[in-house]
Amino acid sequence: MPLRPYRRTDEHAVLALIEADRLTGQPRTTPAMLAEALSGRSPVDSSFWTELDPPVTEVLVEDGVLGVISYAVRPSDQAGVILWLHCREAPDLAAALIAHALDRLGQRAIFAFDFASALGLGLEALPVRHRPATRDALIAAGFVGEDLWSYLHTRLPLPGLPIAGVEVRPSEEPGRLQLDLVRDGNVVAEATVGEPVGGVGVLWWIAVASAFRRKGLGAQLLGAAAEVLAARGAHEVILFVDDDAPGDPDRDRSAAKRLYARAGFREVDRLWSWRRTGR
Repeated sequence: MPLRPYRRTDEHAVLALIEADRLTGQPRTTPAMLAEALSGRSPVDSSFWTELDPPVTEVLVEDGVLGVISYAVRPSDQAGVILWLHCREAPDLAAALIAHALDRLGQRAIFAFDFASALGLGLEALPVRHRPATRDALIAAGFVGEDLWSYLHTRLPLPGLPIAGVEVRPSEEPGRLQLDLVRDGNVVAEATVGEPVGGVGVLWWIAVASAFRRKGLGAQLLGAAAEVLAARGAHEVILFVDDDAPGDPDRDRSAAKRLYARAGFREVDRLWSWRRTGR
């Protein structure tokens, strides 16, 4: 199937393709967000994007724009990276887009869906249940996947949670806020939230000092985070749990996941990244 370089006149059709794949809890992709992705920039994982050559974005055309794929080369290790693709999850189109990128990238190691783009809000990998055709096309093309994240979502407000008084300040990360729970002059728990985008807020991080765990501070901080996000216009909230190492006691996320479940969060999908070795 014929592919050609993306043109500005393709914007409406490409936004429609992205919208068809939009995951629960993700804001609608705007023309400005698409322009950032096309330019090789992202507010999340921005350092990974600066390591890439300018991305190549191409559209699959046959009586209209049926699919789009964006890929790049990382000069530091000469790896290829498939950044994003959309095709309304048509299996033949997903396979054609991936085959085209592999042909253009050549016989090198290739990563796919390895970090977040500007098209969404922090999706650092492929939601495999929501994108089965893309997942199957990657597997058929020789990619090996790694299950990295649990993607959770709920609507605001969160009734029934205790709410702690927190100190709110700008985070070092642009577009984020730091919430500190202070006891006797010391920060005993902290959270980081993202300023809402399209009515969606992100809980990026929540942590309680080891000496203060099992005292309900995590629930209080979660309640405070939900209140802060709602006050800034959020109607929904999402979060990502890196529960990819269940056997590692230092990275046990079971308590956190129980807290989120009690608060009303539900897993929407599992997020996988992919790699194909060089040949």
